[in-house]
Amino acid sequence: MNVIETLKNPYKILAWLSTKGFFKNMDDEKYIKMQYRGFIGKKLDLNNVKTFNEKIQWLKINDRNPLYTNMVDKYLVKQYVSDLIGDEYIIPTIGVYDSFEDINFSTLPNQFVIKTTHDSGGVVVCKNKEIFDIDKARKFINSSIKRNYYKLWREWPYKNVKPRIIVEKYIEDEQTKELRDYKLFCFNGKMKLMFIACDRQNNKSETTFDFFDENFRHIDVINGHPTSKKIIECPPKFQEMKRLAEKLSKNIPLLRVDLYQSNGKIYFGELTFFHWSGYVPFKPEKYDEIFGNWIEI
Repeated sequence: MNVIETLKNPYKILAWLSTKGFFKNMDDEKYIKMQYRGFIGKKLDLNNVKTFNEKIQWLKINDRNPLYTNMVDKYLVKQYVSDLIGDEYIIPTIGVYDSFEDINFSTLPNQFVIKTTHDSGGVVVCKNKEIFDIDKARKFINSSIKRNYYKLWREWPYKNVKPRIIVEKYIEDEQTKELRDYKLFCFNGKMKLMFIACDRQNNKSETTFDFFDENFRHIDVINGHPTSKKIIECPPKFQEMKRLAEKLSKNIPLLRVDLYQSNGKIYFGELTFFHWSGYVPFKPEKYDEIFGNWIEI
């Protein structure tokens, strides 16, 4: 934590403490205002929201459709998405478990992915079962499954998701040996913005985010991670990804649809209602308002 920045904005300390489980009994609106001021550095007026990140906070409080619970559940969302666009886009589930101890590793393939169903970031990738550190994975997953993601960020859709563990088929692109993450932002069913996340599984390189508009024109904006130094070509199935994302996001003010491409096939990743929980600034700052204009509330 930067000392000088913290002295300028003492709310940074409160926001940091909130991520460690403090203030868990504070009501949602006060908690969100405290976090926003700490992470963004500005006071939040929920009665006059204009920017992308401000409107995300408004949606946390005011847009509470019960359907959203299944849409963020890493297991149940697969059936939801399959019903809308078809099961050919779904990464196969190997097993669903209530605890890590229920997983029989002897029956798993050599490569697989372990995920918790109720939060973000609870993921362990196994590329070779012979050298896979089960104890390390157990420690990480058991920590993740205890985490109350709703209480940390007040993202309401997660409030009633049952904490479970799923094991999925491992997928990668045979040519690139990486799995690029295509994240498409849709506004009431219209895709207007996306970014491509690269080098997410490469420990030698930092993850990069490159933003593009609906016509795949590059947008010179930074949000959370630097842009890459290489030219990123339009993905071969860009129009199909747009179509799928728009079908999944109809009548929703803001939804980020995460997709992958592997060996010529598109796969569904997850649905995200609150990108970065609305707490990571855009640089230049003007894009926070430009993107915010697209969210109708």
